[in-house]
Amino acid sequence: MLPEIPIPPYTPPLLLGNGHVQSVLPTLFRRVSLPPYTRERVTLPDGDFLDVDWLRGGYPRVAIIAHGLGGHSDRWYVKGMARALFASGWDIAAWNFRGCGGTLNDRPIFTHSGSSGDLDAVVQAVRATGRYARIGLVGFSMGGNITLLYLGRAGAALPPEVCGAVTFSVPCDLAGAAQAISRPVNKPYLKRFLIQLRDHIAAMAEKFPDSFSLDGYDAIHDFAGFDGRYTAPLHGFPSAEEYWARSSATTVLHAIRRPAWIVNARNDPFLTASCFPETETPWTRLIAPDSGGHCGFIAFNRARRYWSESFACLALDYVARD
Repeated sequence: MLPEIPIPPYTPPLLLGNGHVQSVLPTLFRRVSLPPYTRERVTLPDGDFLDVDWLRGGYPRVAIIAHGLGGHSDRWYVKGMARALFASGWDIAAWNFRGCGGTLNDRPIFTHSGSSGDLDAVVQAVRATGRYARIGLVGFSMGGNITLLYLGRAGAALPPEVCGAVTFSVPCDLAGAAQAISRPVNKPYLKRFLIQLRDHIAAMAEKFPDSFSLDGYDAIHDFAGFDGRYTAPLHGFPSAEEYWARSSATTVLHAIRRPAWIVNARNDPFLTASCFPETETPWTRLIAPDSGGHCGFIAFNRARRYWSESFACLALDYVARD
C-alpha cells in the first residue's frame, strides 16, 4: 500500500504564485547542466523504435522519466528531475516518445496519451540489462498519464522491480484537459502546441504520404480537431472522444498496485476539476498544492532543485527501500 511519508508543503516564491508564471517562466529562463546523455535505441514489438537517453552512475536503481506532449529528454523539467535523482543515487533513463528523439520513426503512428505499451517496452529493456533491483517511474503531463495508465493496466502483473511512481501536472481526464486548453486564456499555449504538432505531421507526411496529409490542417483549432483528424484514426479509435475515454488514467487508478503520487497544482491552466481524482485508492494519492502551474513548482535553493524534484527524490527513495 501507499506509504505515509512526510510531504513538505509547496510555497511559491514571492510574486511567482500565478499559474501562468509558474508554467512559462522556467521554459524561458531555466537552464540545467547535466553530463552528456548516452543514447540507446529500444526496438518495439511492432518493429518501430524508441530512443532512450541514459545517465549511468553504476547505481542499483534506475528512474525512468517520461516527458510531456511536444517534449523530449532535453526539456528543462526532464533535465532538472534527472539531475536531482542522479545526485540522489539513481541511474536515469529518459525516454523520448516516437518521433520526439530527433529521428522520424519507421511506422506511421506516434506515441499518444494511451501508449502504455511504449513505456512497457522501455521497462522491459531496462529489466533486460540485469543491473537494477528497483525501477522508479516519473512522468510529466502526457507522460504522467502514460505512466499511470501503464501501472493500472498492468495491475498486479507489474514487473517486481517497479517500486513506484511520481507524476506531475497530469491530464488524467483527457476530455477535461482538452476542454481546459481550449479556454480563451490558454489560446497562446494551444497555438504553440498546434504549431509543434503541425511540424511533426508535415515531416510524417513527407515520409508516409499515404497515411498523413496537411490538407485542411489550418482549419484545426483545438485538440478535438487534431485528435479526430489524426490521433484517433491512426491508432484504431473511432473518434477523439473514444480515444480520450479509453486513454484517460482516471479509468485505471483503482487497479494500480504500486505506490503512485499524482501532483497537480490547483492553478494549472491545462487542467479541469476532473483531472483531480479526489477519491484515493490504497495505492494512489493526489497532492494538489494551490500553486505550481503546469510542470512548474519553482523553488530557489542552494541545491537548485524545484519542489517537484525534491518531492520525487523523497518519494522514490522511500519506496525503493522497501
